[in-house]
Amino acid sequence: MRADRLLSLMMLLQARGQITAQQLARELEVSERTIYRDVDALSGAGVPIYAERGPEGGYALLDSYRTDLTGLTEDQVRALFMLTIPAPLAELGVGKELKAAMLKLRAALPPALRTDGERVRQRVHLDSVWWFQGQEPLPYLQTLHDAVWQDRRAYITVRQTYGSPVEIERLVDPYGLVAKAGIWYLVSARNGTVRARRVSRLVNARLSEELFERPSDFDLGLFWQEWCAEFEGSRPHYPVTARVSPQLAAHLPRLFGPHIRDALAQAPPPDAAGWITLQLSFETLEAARDRVLGLGGAIEVLAPEALRRSVLDFARQTVARYVSSPEIASF
Repeated sequence: MRADRLLSLMMLLQARGQITAQQLARELEVSERTIYRDVDALSGAGVPIYAERGPEGGYALLDSYRTDLTGLTEDQVRALFMLTIPAPLAELGVGKELKAAMLKLRAALPPALRTDGERVRQRVHLDSVWWFQGQEPLPYLQTLHDAVWQDRRAYITVRQTYGSPVEIERLVDPYGLVAKAGIWYLVSARNGTVRARRVSRLVNARLSEELFERPSDFDLGLFWQEWCAEFEGSRPHYPVTARVSPQLAAHLPRLFGPHIRDALAQAPPPDAAGWITLQLSFETLEAARDRVLGLGGAIEVLAPEALRRSVLDFARQTVARYVSSPEIASF
């Protein structure tokens, strides 16, 4: 542990030049007294560290003590420094290792390229977490990571919600972990069947003493791509035919997503009033009704009839509620 810290301290000095003991302590998450001892140890080992006293002082390395990393172009260095530590990797517990690796890379670069790191960080920032997405509890993620890395079987406990809730423990072969939009999934096999489960929905997970043999032809990326396509294709499909006003049509890609452009391209020409008839798709009648009601009079459902009646029923209830209010009735 101390050897890693000494190396990190030396890399910090190479990467940033002069730096105070307080800054080093904060960066390495130790006390200033520990930094003093580490500096003495490095000096005793022949590393040319010197100290500048005063308000602008700090520790630094002699300029001659450098290790250049050659073969990287300026654009390649800039691209590397665009990599931040995504939240899923921090949750996996490898954020500190990635940070140390980037620090070593920066320290080994020629001086002319080393300053690009800070310039990039101040100009490009990557945030992998969606808006309004709360952090999921992941108490078993590290256990599953160990199982995946060591090719060890794991006992996972899932809760069956059909009928009376019951918890069932299964022994699985953990093939991999996938983070999609900040949500972790476990890809595992049991009795020859490979599937994906949301890690946050596991009730428990623990390592087994048994090892398993990973199939040589299994490709995690390819499996995930096919699983996502199958999952999206299996979602409930509720088709709706609707007329939309020309004012609403211009905002459809923002409201429904880019895929609505296909429906617009396949739509017949607008009618005399400029309204467009579209084929839309929702998961359920309820989802379709909620969306249609939120668009007011800019959309009219043509089919199915059950949705038309449901929209009309909710609209009447809303009108009745507000018309009965004395404040509204006086308008």
